[in-house]
Amino acid sequence: MFNKIFNYSSNSVTGAAIIIGAASLINKFVGLFRDRILAHNFGAGPVMDAYYAAFKLPDLIYNLLVVGALTAGFIPVFTKLYNKSEDKKSAWDLANNIINIIGAALILFALIGIFFAGPLAKIIAPGLAPESLVLTIKFIRIMFLSPILLGISMVVGGILQSLRQFVMYSLAPIFYNVGIIIGVIALIPLFGLIGLALGVILGAFLHCALQIYSARHAGWNWRWIFNLKDINARIVGKLMIPRTLGLAVSNLNGIAITMLASLLPIGGIAVFNYANNLQWVPIGVIGIPFALAVFPILSQRAAAGDNTGFVESLSSTTRQILFLIIPLTIIFMLLRAQIVRVILGSGAFDWNATISTADTLAFFALGMFAQALNPLLTRGFYALENTKTPFVIGVVAAIFNIIAALLLMKPLGVAGLALAASLDAIVNLILLTVYLRRQTKTLNERQLLKSLWKISVAALAMAIVIQILKYPLAQIFNLDYFWGIFGQGAVAGMVGILIYGSICYLLKLDEFLIFKESFKKRFLKIANVPIEAETGEK
Repeated sequence: MFNKIFNYSSNSVTGAAIIIGAASLINKFVGLFRDRILAHNFGAGPVMDAYYAAFKLPDLIYNLLVVGALTAGFIPVFTKLYNKSEDKKSAWDLANNIINIIGAALILFALIGIFFAGPLAKIIAPGLAPESLVLTIKFIRIMFLSPILLGISMVVGGILQSLRQFVMYSLAPIFYNVGIIIGVIALIPLFGLIGLALGVILGAFLHCALQIYSARHAGWNWRWIFNLKDINARIVGKLMIPRTLGLAVSNLNGIAITMLASLLPIGGIAVFNYANNLQWVPIGVIGIPFALAVFPILSQRAAAGDNTGFVESLSSTTRQILFLIIPLTIIFMLLRAQIVRVILGSGAFDWNATISTADTLAFFALGMFAQALNPLLTRGFYALENTKTPFVIGVVAAIFNIIAALLLMKPLGVAGLALAASLDAIVNLILLTVYLRRQTKTLNERQLLKSLWKISVAALAMAIVIQILKYPLAQIFNLDYFWGIFGQGAVAGMVGILIYGSICYLLKLDEFLIFKESFKKRFLKIANVPIEAETGEK
């Protein structure tokens, strides 16, 4: 039964998204608990500035060498080989070859990063105080081990995605965050502040071990294959180049924002990252899971030349994302102070940090719908084996973001950086939509507008109800205490969601009905898997 559940293969986009989204929701709660522990112990001060700044370089290497190869090249090529080959040997050989090539490259870059950590830290965060800069350097040298483990893990996870086995793939990030939490609780008392970085390495190890376990049960076994001339590896490399360049632009953009945040008063980097982590909760639970779930289907239909099926899958997934992300956007905008105070408001995280983070979160929320849709549209291009267009669009959006950040950081502070990020996401979405439609000739706009109109009516009613409810609830709950703030936000938010769902039901919104039925089926199939069904079809 255990193997049946954890190696379950989903056959529908919404069902797969529910699996990924449910695991992602758990992970986000664990991540919020992680941030609460960090905020409680260190607030929005110099230690967190150093901690978040140190992530930038290892993340850059990881994203360039792994994410580009995985999303743009490996999954489409592996999926094609796996479906064509009866013995699957060519697919497994490609997987091992890519793992070994990327692993070797990551080790090389890690050694370079560790050796040059000092000058690199000064580039990333030029505004940090000397003691924070020293801590950043120490963190970087340890954290450069994490891309090696996460890189191997994510390629193995690409195998699971291609086989549509999303359960263990989705659970792995939870263990990554658990490792970081262990670092704060157990390793800091043993090793001092370096325990923060050691927790990251522990989390990466757990992330990797879990996915290797699942992939082995799916039929993968590691072999030493290192062939840079292999035709399939070259196809992966060719497809990943524009994606890698796009990620380079995106990550360099993130480094530029960190540089600007370091020039703001102490805590600027920490506040930006706290708010960014909060806004990524709904994006990680909705936008990313749907994009991951539909990607193999888009790749299959694009490979078969089925443009109608491709557009329908893309359009229906877009509508499902909008149906789910818009009400959460409203909650994050109208209940931002309650969210920040409940999740982070403890210990060293004082009221000034709460206000600053809440204001920053509000500006992030403005672009939440675009942040949720961009991964889907980008993968639409990848499925069509067009990685050049998203790269060019990413460059344009990144340049726009930096210019906007420079203009907005002076009048708005760290909140201006968040507003610039939201405007960047919206510009990116508009350009992706325009150019993807040029390639597919249609995006089923009529159905999209029909659904969007119904969603907007329900969302407007929800916003009005939440805003009205906040004030009488403030008289009922004592806002000087945690449970009072939690009660006000929870009651207002839940009533708003009930209003939203009820109006969607009355308007017979297709996405509401699809989600309701898919959730019911997924619960029946996964939560109540009978033991005798273990040998049945996955």
